[in-house]
Amino acid sequence: MSNKKKQPVPKTSTSKYQPRKQSSTMTYVLGGLAVVLIAAVVIGGIVWNNSRSGGKADTDVLATTATFTVGSATAPHTIDMFEDFQCPACRNLEQSSGAAVTDAVNSGQLQVRYHMLTFLNKQSGSGTYSSRAAGAMKCVADGESQDVQLAFHSKLFEVQPAEGGQDHDNAALAGFAKDVGASDATQQCITDGTQVRAAEDLAEQSQTELANATGGRVGTPSVLQDGKQVATTSGPQWVADILGSNNS
Repeated sequence: MSNKKKQPVPKTSTSKYQPRKQSSTMTYVLGGLAVVLIAAVVIGGIVWNNSRSGGKADTDVLATTATFTVGSATAPHTIDMFEDFQCPACRNLEQSSGAAVTDAVNSGQLQVRYHMLTFLNKQSGSGTYSSRAAGAMKCVADGESQDVQLAFHSKLFEVQPAEGGQDHDNAALAGFAKDVGASDATQQCITDGTQVRAAEDLAEQSQTELANATGGRVGTPSVLQDGKQVATTSGPQWVADILGSNNS
């Protein structure tokens, strides 16, 4: 039964990926519910988090739980992006609108707080890839310039491993960091897995806040502005919509 929940997301899809840490158990727990709900779990990936308060995330908490933040603190618009480096839909969003986000950051119009979640660990061959990639990203965030951070973020989606297939070990992740200009110290941080635990802690806190904003339904990619969820599209128009909004 679990194989049905691992259907690949088409490259043009912006479907969200939801936490599946307890997916096999949830399938049986929900067995007595309506078939429509089961279909939603399989097709739409709808899994409800235990927290279902809904409404709005705490922006003060979000400011401290991002894996990395780019853009000026005085930018007129700030968003929180929730992604997982093992998430194909996140890769698609990066490919379709990453350049627009970067342009808005570099022009001073947008600050982005990236929250790298780790709930897709079990979709990776090693069972730990989401956490290790998030830890690598934190190493880069702590030691490198904004340009290198954005380049490494894009690079990890470019080299995203297939679900369930062989993924990248820490040495390979360090090599990708070297490719985008990271220092020897940053590469060693990645090789040693120094920031993996810290990245997991940030991911857990970030996921809780995302659940608060979505009524408990957590998925990647997701974007919040002022603590509230905003819609994304398969192209960069959603970025233009945010820049054209009156929120600040």
